[in-house]
Amino acid sequence: MKYRHLFFDLDHTLWDFEANSRLTLQELYHLFRLEEKGVNNFDLFHKSYLGHNDRLWERYRNGFIKVDELRWKRMWLTLLDFKIGDEHLSKDMGNKFLELLPTRKLLFPHTVEILDYLSAKKYKLHLITNGFEKTQHGKLKNSGIDKYFMEVVTSESSNSLKPHKEIFDFALARTGALKDESIMIGDSIDVDIIGALNAGIDQVYVNHINDTPTIKPTYTVHSLKELGNIF
Repeated sequence: MKYRHLFFDLDHTLWDFEANSRLTLQELYHLFRLEEKGVNNFDLFHKSYLGHNDRLWERYRNGFIKVDELRWKRMWLTLLDFKIGDEHLSKDMGNKFLELLPTRKLLFPHTVEILDYLSAKKYKLHLITNGFEKTQHGKLKNSGIDKYFMEVVTSESSNSLKPHKEIFDFALARTGALKDESIMIGDSIDVDIIGALNAGIDQVYVNHINDTPTIKPTYTVHSLKELGNIF
């Protein structure tokens, strides 16, 4: 077989970040009694959070902010949209979010099925993720898929972030994989696919949302089950 090392993204590819994040934010909404503080619509709160989170993650990937700032400022900016300027509350919510989020277990359809299939075919499975070390390992363990992966490369352990070439170089060195026997499997054109392309690695675009990509990946699937047609 051409490929021996399969590098997966975690969030939005295998682990359903949107669903798990929403459940966690709902718990925070009730735990911190946000309705009593003036946040009278959870859906608006959730929408506001998603916007701020996306923008801050982009700034973090580009090196404009540090990780600690990302962790609490997404809560701070969301609360400010509801005229709540409470830094202490924001930091408490940020910490609790990272405590609760990894306990969620929702995976995309066919995740376990395809990981079983690939493992049985003796592929070496790894992860390359921009998430935080402790958080990502918690997600893997609690969702029951940690056993499938030989190496888990995070932005913290590699001191780099997708789409930068350095995190892919780090992953190849750590796993002993060669570029021509490796492939990146992820949901983000800008982060996973372009990053792998720049690192000289083939790619599988997991297009869960039926998007129209601006570039042509090596392969495209619309369901994890379709990976069986490639490998």
